[in-house]
Amino acid sequence: MSLWHCEAMDERIEQVLAAREQAVAELGRGACELALDRFPDAVITVDGNDIGFGTGSGYKGLVFTVAPAKAHVTLGIAGGARLPDPAGLMEGSGKLHRHVKIRRPDDLRRPELRDLMDAALARQGL
Repeated sequence: MSLWHCEAMDERIEQVLAAREQAVAELGRGACELALDRFPDAVITVDGNDIGFGTGSGYKGLVFTVAPAKAHVTLGIAGGARLPDPAGLMEGSGKLHRHVKIRRPDDLRRPELRDLMDAALARQGL
């Protein structure tokens, strides 16, 4: 697992995204930028193809994850199962976490996504 603070982020994120199709890599960059826009003090971790944004280096402190897939990017929201989601953006059936699949750039501009992310941060007192 690799850990760094935001000022060194670009190179590490690029390493994860470099092997992806250009469209997915761009979605991944956008998702990472959105996560940092909402949570600028995040500690960023990389574990395999997953990019985490949290309060520390461990799983317990994760708030958001960005995971590139073949045709989309998955934006994970820790504790998402307990958050209101009136727009129905979140998917998953776990007891705690949910995710949003980002398939096109417009998905990253949805105010409902920002609301979800802000609610996740507020729930964790951030």
